[in-house]
Amino acid sequence: MGSKNKLKRFKENEKFLNVFQPTREVLIDDLFPLKGKWSSDFFKNKNPIVVELGCGKGEYSVELAKRNPYRNYVGIDIKGARFWRGAKTANENNLPNVAFVRAQIELLCNVFGDNEVDEIWITFPDPQIHFKRTKHRLTNLIFLKQYKRVLKNDGFVHLKTDSEFMHGYTLGILNGLGENIEYSNHDIYNRDGSPEEVTSIKTFYEDIFLKEDKAITYVRFKLNSSWI
Repeated sequence: MGSKNKLKRFKENEKFLNVFQPTREVLIDDLFPLKGKWSSDFFKNKNPIVVELGCGKGEYSVELAKRNPYRNYVGIDIKGARFWRGAKTANENNLPNVAFVRAQIELLCNVFGDNEVDEIWITFPDPQIHFKRTKHRLTNLIFLKQYKRVLKNDGFVHLKTDSEFMHGYTLGILNGLGENIEYSNHDIYNRDGSPEEVTSIKTFYEDIFLKEDKAITYVRFKLNSSWI
């Protein structure tokens, strides 16, 4: 994407009422005004809140919002030029139940209050295979602690990925913590019983992976144990 297109999208994001781009300083200083107030101050209802981490173009958040008008969706990504597409589509389709935040995922607890979120989706994250990149894996212990903090007691996490490594790593972490894995599938499109919302919505990258004949994996889990 050319720099002119990026600048154009950044400018358009500033005009969208469903896009929030707090500075890192605002988040670190815990000054983001919607933290703990998403239901009352933005969505204006008490419907469940679902967060997509690393939302990219926002396909998942937007499509879920279309299908589930009584649930609220928030896509998180540091690359605003990417989720511009999702934000624009949401505006064009008059979807009041989806928003986007430009922020780093490690600042999730500065975007949402404790027990404010009902579900978290992690769709096709970078698996960060090299050992030195372990701290950046979105299902490592540091991130799981953040998810547990913002999730409600009965909330759960979805991980959808083409990386068998990421899938196995996550299962290993969860088993080590004593967590109950509610559903796991190593190849959702070639096995019966996969949840409809997992197979009927495809991201931009997922289409690419499927054309390359890569198996798509999925795991759904809760964070209920007393390890934190």
